[in-house]
Amino acid sequence: MLILTRKENQKIRIGNNIVLNIISISDNNVKIGIEANKEVSIFREEIYQQIIENNKNSTIKEKNTIPENLKSLKINTIKKNDKKK
Repeated sequence: MLILTRKENQKIRIGNNIVLNIISISDNNVKIGIEANKEVSIFREEIYQQIIENNKNSTIKEKNTIPENLKSLKINTIKKNDKKK
């Protein structure tokens, strides 16, 4: 982990396309502005963890429903006498 000290109105650059702006600092709060391309997803950590948990839960639910879905499928079979010559 890299730890940096910054003052208000100073910036931190990550790679070529991400800039963190220190907007203000007061008591226990730091306001940060983030400049990044639209393609870059930016989440607060607690929201990101919720997304991961929701994805895991939806995957588990899908695995549990797959056998039920398979039961409703009809599979075409070819009998020996039905083969085309």
